[in-house]
Amino acid sequence: MKREYNKSRFVLFSGACMGAMLCSSASIAQDAAGETPQAPTTGSQLASTQQQEPASAFGDIVVTATRREARLQDVPVAVTAITGAGLAAADVSTLRTLTQVVPGFIGSRNMGVFQPVIRGVGSTGISIGDEPNIATYVDGVYQPESAANWIDLVEVERVEVLRGPQGTTFGRNATGGLINVITPDPSFDFRGKASVRVGRMRNDAGDYDARMYVTGPISETAALDFASLFRKNDGYIKDLVRGGTLGGQRVIDLRSKLLLKPADNVKVVLTGEFFDQQSTTNAPQPIDGNTLGRAFPGVILPRGPWEASLTRVPVLDLRRWTAALHVSVDLETVNLESTSGFLNLRWYQETDSDASNVDIGNFPALFATESGSSELKLSSTNAGPFQWLVGGYFYQFGGHADLSPFATTTPPSPLVGPHLQPELSGRSFAGFGEGTYELSGGLFITLGGRYTTEKRSFTQILNGNTVANDVSKTFNKFNYKVGVRYEITSRTNVYATHSTAFKSGVYNMAATLSTPVLPEEITAYEVGLKTDPLPWLRINIATYYYDYKNLQLQARAANSSAYILQNAGNAEIYGGELETFISPVDGLKLRAAVAYTHARYQDFTAAQGFIPRGSGGNIVATTDASGNVMTRAPKWSGNFGADYTTAMGGGTFGAGANLSWSSRVYYDFLNIFSQPSYTLTNASIFWTPDSQAWKASLWVTNLTNEKVFQTIRPGAFSTDGFYEQPRKIGASFEVRF
Repeated sequence: MKREYNKSRFVLFSGACMGAMLCSSASIAQDAAGETPQAPTTGSQLASTQQQEPASAFGDIVVTATRREARLQDVPVAVTAITGAGLAAADVSTLRTLTQVVPGFIGSRNMGVFQPVIRGVGSTGISIGDEPNIATYVDGVYQPESAANWIDLVEVERVEVLRGPQGTTFGRNATGGLINVITPDPSFDFRGKASVRVGRMRNDAGDYDARMYVTGPISETAALDFASLFRKNDGYIKDLVRGGTLGGQRVIDLRSKLLLKPADNVKVVLTGEFFDQQSTTNAPQPIDGNTLGRAFPGVILPRGPWEASLTRVPVLDLRRWTAALHVSVDLETVNLESTSGFLNLRWYQETDSDASNVDIGNFPALFATESGSSELKLSSTNAGPFQWLVGGYFYQFGGHADLSPFATTTPPSPLVGPHLQPELSGRSFAGFGEGTYELSGGLFITLGGRYTTEKRSFTQILNGNTVANDVSKTFNKFNYKVGVRYEITSRTNVYATHSTAFKSGVYNMAATLSTPVLPEEITAYEVGLKTDPLPWLRINIATYYYDYKNLQLQARAANSSAYILQNAGNAEIYGGELETFISPVDGLKLRAAVAYTHARYQDFTAAQGFIPRGSGGNIVATTDASGNVMTRAPKWSGNFGADYTTAMGGGTFGAGANLSWSSRVYYDFLNIFSQPSYTLTNASIFWTPDSQAWKASLWVTNLTNEKVFQTIRPGAFSTDGFYEQPRKIGASFEVRF
């Protein structure tokens, strides 16, 4: 039975694709019945759709990039959108591994903190309240804490990555872009699926993944769903001190939604989630043996990748509770929406500061945070030439930490460092609006603005009883956006935008300074083309220029067990992305993307620099990094994918491969420490019967066993890093009911 398209299903607070940088067959958003919903049409778009033209092989994806429903190819900003099926085919199971399918995106990390980078823009901070400048949303709810954003993609409808500032309608801390995860709403038709995945890595380390999703009605006006994940690996990093392995991880994720439809024009969705992780993945190893520990007797140095020699077993444990409430009321000519969210996070980590078995430095830390947000939005729903929205937003957070780093240069008698117990809090209010007017057939003008006022407070307690400071500061900012889009034909759009965004000043929890760093601001210009020139071909191009001021940058301090937070004067970034999708024959889909990024510090005369010392470790010096390449901003990067399906043996056989590559990536301001160019390759095959009741797959990740660093951390005591997982081979089985 054909399912009617549910309009309200796509109305999300933080929407998604603010511009379409390509969607392939793996990027088609489908409803629960597997059908592709069609975008609403207005103005010249309606006339265009009346023309009899062959349908595109890649279909349409309906998104709320401009906070309202539109075809992905029509919205004027660069974005990559990938469905849950596409993510599974490319073996993208967490937000960090989006690196493999999104051009210009780096899924970096620092200890237990997820630090995404888009077009060279990304945060390096680890302090409570120092939120990343690549904002993350789940079903319209802002996810503020970097440590909480190790989000497993359990059961998702799609993930959308917006490239470029989103400072008006999306707002806070979206300086460089946005990641939006959309999960399916409960269905009034009962259905479900369950899957098991088993793999093997080096040292015969096992990797296990079990997932389940079920949904159905509980009354005529209510439906419920439940998604669960259990993931475990045995550890792939050889422990040279104690024997056995490190890098093991156990994850439990439970998520449920309740959908209420008390009236035809009202939809209420209540969501709750519990996430728990225990792991030893925080196991660094010195790069090229560069650790202060090598100067002392009894040191054990790793000789190859995926080895560690640490004083203690590293710890990265995290527990997260979230809740959200979304209410949508269709008032015929306008739509009223309210979205609220709550987050409670507790996490503990312990990381070796010198990456050696000599007791030189260690950084144990305990964190606890809570935050809540609420947004009210009113938007037009008529089919006239003028479309508008207005809204208000409130956000509040509070948290504390217990930091007990120690460091010494005379092992084995460590000197205990200062015991820090920072307390941070803040609140933010914002009002925003945006309007788009069709001046004439196919010519659209957009104006938007957002005013934000934000207060941050910081108290630092030293050694248990001394208040080092108790301060607060307020930051105010107006951001704007101007855009124009022109439909050359029904299948070709060009657009140009000028926009601004900011991230407020923040305090450094790992210091006693009473002044925050300055807010960072970005002014962006973007020009793009999106076209489906032939039914089997899609080409999207975006070019951009950023003027980036007062970058907030964090680096390890001179004792390597603490961190400094500073501003770089400004930076210049420009570049572009090209994405193409080709369907040369039935059953075969090809996709390719390439990104060019020119990112340079322009005024960074007091950079925290690290220069290798012959005896091990690094000399710490204030240096001039002006003109150097920005960290985590490779000049070239891209990906290529292929998916093929054909009828075989009373069912469907499929094969797919995904290749991602990058040129050199620098991880320090002086451009001394870097990850050389690399390529990662994943591949899989599957077979499913015509009934699609089950599917069996064989797969491999990191096929060529590339040695790729997730991050590199230069400091006084060492230059160390964490490798991506080695080659993994396995099988999976899924049943549907």
